[in-house]
Amino acid sequence: MKFELENNGTIVDHRGNTKVGLSLEGKINRKDYGVRYNKILEAGGVAVGDKVKLIIDLEAVLKK
Repeated sequence: MKFELENNGTIVDHRGNTKVGLSLEGKINRKDYGVRYNKILEAGGVAVGDKVKLIIDLEAVLKK
């Protein structure tokens, strides 16, 4: 599993708290985690693909 990390910067807010923003994006295979359920559609194909795209946005505050 590989994620791309983007540092969105560090700021000091109006209360003096230091904060950092991060974004992560990557793909996983759901079957690697035991999620195997799927349903065959009437028109053909399956309801759920194996690849799952994850997008994570984080904001962290420095604790003093």
